[in-house]
Amino acid sequence: MPVLFPEMNYINEYKKFINSYNFSDAVRVSIGIILPAVIFGYYGQLSTGILVSLGAMVTSTADVPGPIQRRMTGMVATILLIFIIASIIGYSNSQHILLGFIIAGLCFILTLIGIYGNRVNNIGFAGLLIMVLSLDRYEAGWQVLEDSLFLFSGGLWYILLSLALFRMRPYKIVQQALGDCIISIADYLKIRSYFYDADVDYEKTYTDLMIQQEAVHAKQEQLREMIFKSRQIISQSTVTSRTLLIIFIESIDFFEKATATLYNYKELHNHFDDTHILDQFKEIIGKMTNELTEIGMSVQAGLPSKVSKDLNSELNNLKTKFDEFVSLNRSPKNIEALVSLRKIMQMLEDMVVRIYTLHHYTRYDKKRIKGYKLSKDYDSFVSTPDLDIELLKENFSFNSNHFRHALRVSIATTIGYILSFILKLDYSYWVLLTILVILKPTYSLSKQRNLHRLLGTVIGAAISFLVLYLIPSEQAKFAVMVVFILLTYSFIRTNYFISVLFMTGYVMILFYILNANHFLSVIENRVVDTLIGSVIAFLSTYIFVPSWEKEQIRNYMQKAIENASGYFDTVSKTFITGQFDDLKYRLSRKNAFIAQSNLSGAFNRMMNEPKSKQENIKNIHQFTVLIYTLNSHIASLAHFAQKTLYKYHSLDFKDIGEDILAELGTTNRILTNKSNLTGEASTDVSKNLKFQVNQIVEKRSKELRHNLMDTETRTILIEYKPILDQFLFISRIAEDLKAVSGKF
Repeated sequence: MPVLFPEMNYINEYKKFINSYNFSDAVRVSIGIILPAVIFGYYGQLSTGILVSLGAMVTSTADVPGPIQRRMTGMVATILLIFIIASIIGYSNSQHILLGFIIAGLCFILTLIGIYGNRVNNIGFAGLLIMVLSLDRYEAGWQVLEDSLFLFSGGLWYILLSLALFRMRPYKIVQQALGDCIISIADYLKIRSYFYDADVDYEKTYTDLMIQQEAVHAKQEQLREMIFKSRQIISQSTVTSRTLLIIFIESIDFFEKATATLYNYKELHNHFDDTHILDQFKEIIGKMTNELTEIGMSVQAGLPSKVSKDLNSELNNLKTKFDEFVSLNRSPKNIEALVSLRKIMQMLEDMVVRIYTLHHYTRYDKKRIKGYKLSKDYDSFVSTPDLDIELLKENFSFNSNHFRHALRVSIATTIGYILSFILKLDYSYWVLLTILVILKPTYSLSKQRNLHRLLGTVIGAAISFLVLYLIPSEQAKFAVMVVFILLTYSFIRTNYFISVLFMTGYVMILFYILNANHFLSVIENRVVDTLIGSVIAFLSTYIFVPSWEKEQIRNYMQKAIENASGYFDTVSKTFITGQFDDLKYRLSRKNAFIAQSNLSGAFNRMMNEPKSKQENIKNIHQFTVLIYTLNSHIASLAHFAQKTLYKYHSLDFKDIGEDILAELGTTNRILTNKSNLTGEASTDVSKNLKFQVNQIVEKRSKELRHNLMDTETRTILIEYKPILDQFLFISRIAEDLKAVSGKF
């Protein structure tokens, strides 16, 4: 199995990084943090400037990508929260027992509100962040309010900065996120090309595919909110807004084609490994990947993409070679495998057309988008939790993972506070801060964060020491600190280890600039406090009302089955009625893929939990792969539904469709402990369908023995048989899912 992306293109990687939302966000946050401190420091008010910078930094955590209206609302709520919490903590710092109760209460409440989605969760975390950073500030009276107002003003400054940058380039964030999503689709396609390697590791490749598909779906969900809830995109019919919407829709359709499974790779390798034809298929897919990456980077930058003339010529060459290959290697034994190869060829042709279509849309051509019909049912594709008190009531129970996580955070931070007080730590807030950033709702995420936090802190402290030792100039030290801040926020969403490394570096340099005499003790305290916080966080995930994936995995499996059933039902009805409901199809596809990603994510998290907590791991893995395969085959069926909509629809598909839905329904009932393996669907229908397939193949084999080439049977074999095959594949997978579910 080759290494994933061994051919690193450093120029492309640099472009992707510079044009990404993460880097743009880092630049904005860095300006928001650095500028107040520099300006106030210039006038001899550095301590005030640091407070203002601190307010800006905390507010930036709530600046989650999305519609500008929601971003502004979230940040305004954050600065109000900053002022209130900073004031409460400021007046309570001398009352240690009271402060302990306040910390516990705030941690519980501000963590629990995360049930309302990512944006509210980040607002809550901003509140916790300012709570921790306000500790150990022993002030009184007006001074507390004054400091709180400076923090508030820092937040207000960041909001104004963010709004000003948005007004300058209102579509930039969407372009960056959309380009990043397209690049992720290219990465998915690259992984898929590994199936054409003779020595492919099927299990690893399927696992990598599911992980990458999970990443793509997460980015698509974020984009749905950014695009479908943004007035700039939906309400304003500008060329840019309509083009971005079209590119997003086209990229989703392309991704479905990329996920479709039309063939049995093992059979293809058995028949064609010696011919090297599969290597040529992989090569063209590699070129398609490069084109998609180019499109993604161009969308990020808001520039027209460069069309490669090689792709069309390469495809035409492959078609010529393929036709020659078929004529030389055609035989009754490999006829089905050749049909599969031809369907791959046709799929690649379709995907290349879509790639060139995406290329053209990056030109933001008014004429190009004029005739494109867009649905107005955007709200159907976006689900944003309402601030409903009933949702809070429902989660106020030990049965809720959100409740247990909030309680865990509350207990851990309280212990951290008490321990810091007993040990008389100089920087107690580092202990609590470590606990807050490490503790996540699941054990696996907390474990990963813990390791990254520890390593990042130790290595970051060592790097900062070397920087301060080797660089004598104060101005140069400050410049390095600015670079470290920029890198911290560039990687904060993508690589926590690197982010912590540079965060530790810039904090250490900052402390040195503020007080060089106590620098070594600061480094020591930073490392020790981080270690204490990490130990508390680690023990908390295992001891205090822990949440294990085994408790929730059945629910994810049920949702995956339910949504896959809905997806199949929508697509299969096309072959019965000859009518294609585009809106219902897109919604069912979205729901199926999201449920699949959620299941895949839960399984991957379970794999990182202690072995004692991993129950039925082999069966769950098999179930997860089967769900992925099921949705891939449904995507293939959808492809044929759109290609041959009015040519092959018949009531003959009704029985097999009903049998498949019955099998999936039985699986769902087994998972809910409402059924067992009795009452199986009849296999007569699938037998009859197999008989039809065999008849077509047999008839075509006879024709080939008599050198009859272009016949009606050939057309039926190429067009109709793949549809029958997909129904049979899906039927077999449905049976396998039911069998696996019976093992739990």
